[in-house]
Amino acid sequence: MERRVINPWTWQDRFGFVQATEVTQAERTLYCAGQTSVDADGRPVHVGDLEGQVDQALDNLEAVLRESGYDVTDIARVTVYVTDVDAYREGAAAALGRRLGQAGARYASTLIGVARLALPELLVEIEATAVR
Repeated sequence: MERRVINPWTWQDRFGFVQATEVTQAERTLYCAGQTSVDADGRPVHVGDLEGQVDQALDNLEAVLRESGYDVTDIARVTVYVTDVDAYREGAAAALGRRLGQAGARYASTLIGVARLALPELLVEIEATAVR
């Protein structure tokens, strides 16, 4: 598999994502469902704590990746759904970028503000596509 990052600009580097990732000769692709801040029984955790919910959603995403034989560096695309875009951009966005960046992920990303998620306690949902 070969990856090529396409960044016509540099401003996105501050946020830890890339404008595009071209993947060629991939053997496998994993489309992950949106991961939220729930425990192993599906109960919301870190209620009211956006950064805590981002961390838990990432923990859950990493568990799905591991179970599938992938790791964080295989992530090519991330979509983040949040109920409060301003609150997310004020702190949780940097936490997500830092955590994925420290793990070596280089991914295209989209942020979408939504009225609510599946459960009213949830503030963020993280969806990813990984390739190998």
